[in-house]
Amino acid sequence: MKIAAVTAVVALIVREFVFANYIVYGQSMMPTIKDGERIIVNKIDYEWREPERFDLIIFHADEESDYIKRIIGLPGDDIYYENDALYVNGEEVEEDFLEETRNENGPEIFTDDFTLQDLTDELVVPEDHFFVMGDNRKNSIDSRQIGFVPEEEIVGKANMAFWPPQSIRFFY
Repeated sequence: MKIAAVTAVVALIVREFVFANYIVYGQSMMPTIKDGERIIVNKIDYEWREPERFDLIIFHADEESDYIKRIIGLPGDDIYYENDALYVNGEEVEEDFLEETRNENGPEIFTDDFTLQDLTDELVVPEDHFFVMGDNRKNSIDSRQIGFVPEEEIVGKANMAFWPPQSIRFFY
């Protein structure tokens, strides 16, 4: 009985404070994460390090919904897209994770041109906030529509997909 109680308490603590599993709904992160896949989210990763560009994060989008998106802009960054290329602080930054989708898209523009100021009236990403985008740029509600994500709304970093079993993989 004691072993069962201790196991239940440890499992509850791990589930509440360390890891969580989420089901991804929608196509905004395709092909990286598909609709219906289950992922593991590390809730404490950011206790030890700052979020990094291109991390996949879960955040509270509103009181009812959590979203998964990719960090594109960090606090203090000036970001813009021009001719389907990401520029951060005036330097072009490669988005290797988009290559598969760009190849499928052909010559069509994958990410429409924008500046941070056009979308948000800000010149740079504010302190303690992030600019996020889905990998399926044509079908994603992200910072281009909802604005910056406050750091306190981040639940954690997506570490791996575990369901369906044939799609088990880690995210880096």
